Amino acid sequence: MKTLRPYQSDIVDRVRNAYLHGYKAPCVVLPCGGGKSVIVAEIAKRTTAKQNHVLFLVHRKELIDQIQNTFDFWGVDMENTDIMMVQTASRRIERLQKPALIITDENHHSKASTYRKIYDAFPNAHRLGVTATPVRLDGSGLGDVNDILVEGVSAKWLIEHHYLAPYDYYAPSIADLTGIKIQHGEYETKSVEKALLRTAVFGDAIKHYRQLANGKQAICYCVSVNHSYAMAEEFKANGISAEHIDGTTPKEQRDRIIERYRRGEITILCNVDLISEGFDVPDCECAILLRPTKSLTLYIQQSMRCMRYKKGKRAIIIDHVGNYARHGMPDADRKWDLHAKKATKKQEKQTEELKIKQCPECYYTFEPPSFGRVVCPACGYMFPKQERSVEHEEDTQLKQITGFVLDYDSPDQCRNMHELQQYAKKMGYKPGWAYFQGKNRGFI
Repeated sequence: MKTLRPYQSDIVDRVRNAYLHGYKAPCVVLPCGGGKSVIVAEIAKRTTAKQNHVLFLVHRKELIDQIQNTFDFWGVDMENTDIMMVQTASRRIERLQKPALIITDENHHSKASTYRKIYDAFPNAHRLGVTATPVRLDGSGLGDVNDILVEGVSAKWLIEHHYLAPYDYYAPSIADLTGIKIQHGEYETKSVEKALLRTAVFGDAIKHYRQLANGKQAICYCVSVNHSYAMAEEFKANGISAEHIDGTTPKEQRDRIIERYRRGEITILCNVDLISEGFDVPDCECAILLRPTKSLTLYIQQSMRCMRYKKGKRAIIIDHVGNYARHGMPDADRKWDLHAKKATKKQEKQTEELKIKQCPECYYTFEPPSFGRVVCPACGYMFPKQERSVEHEEDTQLKQITGFVLDYDSPDQCRNMHELQQYAKKMGYKPGWAYFQGKNRGFI
C-alpha cells in the first residue's frame, strides 16, 4: 500500500488549505531527498480522480520518464495528465488540454519567460511549485509567480529522523581559482576549466578520494564536459573504475552506464550538471565537488546527492572548490522569503564570514559549537582560541578559499601567507620564516 510519510501528508493538507483560503500558486519547499515527487504525485492523483486535468512541467527531457514512472506507481490517472518539457509546452499552448492544475518541477526556474507564457495562457488554473531552494541565482525571490510558501521539515530534521543519511564534509583545496571570470551571475565555464586543468587536479582529487572515501561509489561534479571526460579517464588510469555521462550521451548508452553503476561495476560517475536537479541515479556514498558555483540550488542538489538514507550509512562530501564557504553547510537552516532581494555588500560580507570550521589536520569541515573550545569531531585537533578556519583574499573576483592543502613539497607552491604559515608549521620552521618569505613574495 502506498502511503505518505507524516510530514509529507502534512504538506499535502497545507497545500489544500492554501487553495481553500484563496491562494492560487503555493510553492512547496522541502530539502533534497525529502520526497517531493511523491507529494506532487499524491496531489495529482487527487486532482485527476475528479476528472480535472494536470499539466506537469519539467525543464529537462531526462526527467519526463522518471516523473511518468512515479505517477504511474502512485496511481495518477495518466489520461488526465500531461508531463512535458516547458519548452515544448510553451510552443504548443494552443493544442494543450486546458489544465485545472499546473505543477512546476524545480520551481526556482519558474520566472523564465517560457513558464510565464504558459501561466498567462491559463489564468484560471491553480498552480503548484516544488523546490528545495525557492530563490534564483540573482538572489531574487519568487513572489511574482507564487503567492505563499509551504515549507516542510528541515534537512537536519530529516537526518535526525533517519530519512536522510548523516554526512562528513571535507574540503581539501586543489586549485587556485584566483581571477575566475563571472558571467550571468555564475562562474564562467572556460576560465574555471582552464584553472582546474592547469593545476594538480587529477592527482589531488584521486589522492583525497582514496584518503577519505576509498572504494566508495561516488558522483564527481565537474565544470565542463571536457573536464568530466578528463577526470573519468584519470580515475581509470589510476585503477579506479569510472565513466562520464552528459546531456548528449545517447539514452541507451546512458542507461547502460547507470545500470553498471547500480550493479557496482562503476565506482566513479563523472558529469557536469546532469546528475543534479531531479535526475534519478542509484544510491552513492560520496559526492566529489569540482565545480565552483554561486548557485545555492546547484550546490545543495550536488552536495546532498550522496545522502539518501540507508541504515548505518554515513555520506562523505569532498568539496575541492570551497563551495561550503560561499553557501554554508548542506543542511544549514535557511530562512526563505518569496520577496528576497539581492544581497547587499554587507550581507555578502556576512555570508563570507559563516561560522564554519575546517580542521587543518584532517580537512574535516563542520559547524562549531556556540561556546567552549573548538575541537575537531573527526580527529580531536584542538583549535587555538584565535584561529579562523576559513580565510579569504579580498582582492579577487572570486573569494579564494585557502588553508586546505598542507602537503606542499616546497614554499614556491604556497599562494598566500596562510599557506606559508601552514608550510612552516609542517616543516618546523620558526614563525619569522613565513613572514620573511611572504614579504619577499609580495604577500604582505
